[in-house]
Amino acid sequence: MSGEIDLKDIKKRMDGAIAALKSEFGGLRTGRASTSLVEPIDVDAYGQKMPMVQVGTISVPEPRMITIQIWDKGLVGATEKAIRESGLGINPVVDGQSIRIPIPPLTEERRVELTKVAAKYAEQARVAVRNVRHDGMTQAKAAEGGEDEQKRLQEEVQKLTDEYVKKVDEGLAAKEEEIMQV
Repeated sequence: MSGEIDLKDIKKRMDGAIAALKSEFGGLRTGRASTSLVEPIDVDAYGQKMPMVQVGTISVPEPRMITIQIWDKGLVGATEKAIRESGLGINPVVDGQSIRIPIPPLTEERRVELTKVAAKYAEQARVAVRNVRHDGMTQAKAAEGGEDEQKRLQEEVQKLTDEYVKKVDEGLAAKEEEIMQV
């Protein structure tokens, strides 16, 4: 029974690697507007760094436009500055208490560059899954119940590993297709 508890923990940790990958992919700019593009940006507000979602409402009214409705008029300038300095290559337009961010189409060169970044993120996720697999194999070898039980646990860990590496590969393929779409 102790093996089952270990497998649940291993599965949870592999899920964490997939979640981290999805988060990384969300920050990669495609040709389309997405709230996940600006959500990780921190704004200097009230003497501290605050995430974008805590200073205004982020929405996508059009496929190539992000709007942020700032709640406090005094934070409009700080929000605009944070977006400009984010390194995303986007130029916000202040319109009263809201900020409009037009998303320019990507060049072919930039698309290829972004697919390489996506591949790097995917490889980091694969390494994370393999590290969890290594821990799982170590636990399986130390498990009680004889060689047959240890072998069964190792096969379960390998099966989980294969499943999660496949999820990483599928996520990468989908992201590359999204990036290369004109």
